[in-house]
Amino acid sequence: MLGAKIFFVMSGLAQQVLLPRAIGLAGYGAFSGRVLPVASILYNVVVAGSVQGVSRTIARSLGHERDAFRAVFRVHAKLAVILGVLFAVMAPAFAWFAGASHIAVPLATMALVVFLYGLYAPIVGLLNGRGEFTRQAALDVTFAVIRTIAMVGVGWLFVRRALPGVTGSALGFVIAAACIALIATRVAFPLRTTTEGPSPKVPTFSSYLGELWPLAAAQFFTNAVMQVDILLLGHFLSSHAPSDVTLADEWVGVYRACQLFAFLPYQLLLSITQVLFPMLARARAEGDPARIRLYVERGARLAAVACGLMVSVLVAVPGSVIRFAYTAEIAARGAHTLRILAIGQGAYTMLAIATTTLSSLGRERLASRITLGALLSVLVSCALLTSRAAFGEPQLEATAIGTSVGLAVTLLVAARQVRTEAGGFIPLSTVVRVLFAVAVAAGIGALAPSAGRLLTPLVAVGVATLYLIVLAASRELTRADANALRALRD
Repeated sequence: MLGAKIFFVMSGLAQQVLLPRAIGLAGYGAFSGRVLPVASILYNVVVAGSVQGVSRTIARSLGHERDAFRAVFRVHAKLAVILGVLFAVMAPAFAWFAGASHIAVPLATMALVVFLYGLYAPIVGLLNGRGEFTRQAALDVTFAVIRTIAMVGVGWLFVRRALPGVTGSALGFVIAAACIALIATRVAFPLRTTTEGPSPKVPTFSSYLGELWPLAAAQFFTNAVMQVDILLLGHFLSSHAPSDVTLADEWVGVYRACQLFAFLPYQLLLSITQVLFPMLARARAEGDPARIRLYVERGARLAAVACGLMVSVLVAVPGSVIRFAYTAEIAARGAHTLRILAIGQGAYTMLAIATTTLSSLGRERLASRITLGALLSVLVSCALLTSRAAFGEPQLEATAIGTSVGLAVTLLVAARQVRTEAGGFIPLSTVVRVLFAVAVAAGIGALAPSAGRLLTPLVAVGVATLYLIVLAASRELTRADANALRALRD
């Protein structure tokens, strides 16, 4: 599963790197910066909610997987149709808000992805509930490959025939989703029902929805927080564009490139939340507050140090990092924005640790309210700052500042709540030392000249090493940490 997760992240990086070359910067901005963020808010909710809901139902079906799966799949099939039709109907409204009528057709096309995900994700949940993690990982890897080839390939073919590349990439996504749904069906079925033991109560439509909606709501807020900034940016870029809307698409594409790297700390540290959740839940069930505090402080400290390591590289040499995957033009236009956005997404990474901690302690509704607060904070701050900025790079920087401010404020609120519930969070000394180490790395990195693709990995390693040296000199990293890492390796 971990290997599949890493592969999925890398394939996403490959998609974002290849798309500008296949459909142009404007096409990339329209598809990856306007179409995908809207669609991903919904289809990511569909995937996460379906996998978790079906997995939980199958795990407690006591050998009667067929009856249980049929019952919940009927629910998800109906929801897939409803959500797909609703998204298609709303596509013109989304395009109007973005100020980009040319994305209406690609958005409507993505309604088919929402529908197909609604059929595919429950099958993944079935595999997860049966403990068939190898098959689940194989499907993830297969889908990552098919989706990358289809999105880039079909988009490129459309451009070659003087057709909109954004529509071609959307169609490629649909083709990939249809292929993986068919493959998943062959992998997961047939199901067998045993006759031994009593049949569990099969959930009704209403009872299953009652279990599903809290999961979906939490996922919706989480995904919306990650995409609301670029959606607002697209709206204000279009409203401020001098004449040609494709100029706005290009700047949206630059911001998307910055997002790609700024999201890395969250994506790579997500595994900490998956380990921390069951440990805290077990300690809570056993009524051990001392162990809860110990787990929270250790997990949060580890996450803060690791997050600071990645953020230090992004803020030190943002132009070189972007240039490693994109063109020199995109790097020059997005370097300052990435330096700001990396700090904000670092705050979001720690916010995710905090909300996961609250959820594992039985405060799911509080975690959802905090995430909703983050969404509203980012929305308001970005709207205020971006709407007043000049067209182009100033709007990108204003959006990054608004996002960072909104997430940082919400993190402070979440940290206070975690301390109240668990007795601790990130030690204050760790916060100070990590911020100081990031500042030192950023200051030194700002003095270094821009590096080419071959030297960028070496420069990144140098910045990371400097960050660790500062932490070691400030006694944040000690011999005990080195021994722990050595024991983990062994």
